[in-house]
Amino acid sequence: MSSQPPEAETHEVTLSRDEQWVVHAILAGYIDDAIDADETPPAWAIELLEAVESGDNTEVLTGLQTRRLADVMGDYLEREDIPDQDRVHGSDVADRLEAHLESTGTA
Repeated sequence: MSSQPPEAETHEVTLSRDEQWVVHAILAGYIDDAIDADETPPAWAIELLEAVESGDNTEVLTGLQTRRLADVMGDYLEREDIPDQDRVHGSDVADRLEAHLESTGTA
């Protein structure tokens, strides 16, 4: 007898237009870098980009997607060459993602 796998945990993440733009730019960068290197873009980056561009300002991300985006945002924010506006909006997104992960004990 097989049992059903537990449902994947999801997080509803609301992003402003400016926050969506920062996330979009970071994910598009991962995809473009892979294409420029004649590699297949990472599936996780494409899936996250699709989730962020799904229409409204509230994205439903799996726990894994939330963790991956939090990691990517953290890496981006550590760079010194990013625009001040990206740093402000990116920090807000990173903080919100970490709060979601901490609230579920997956941080």
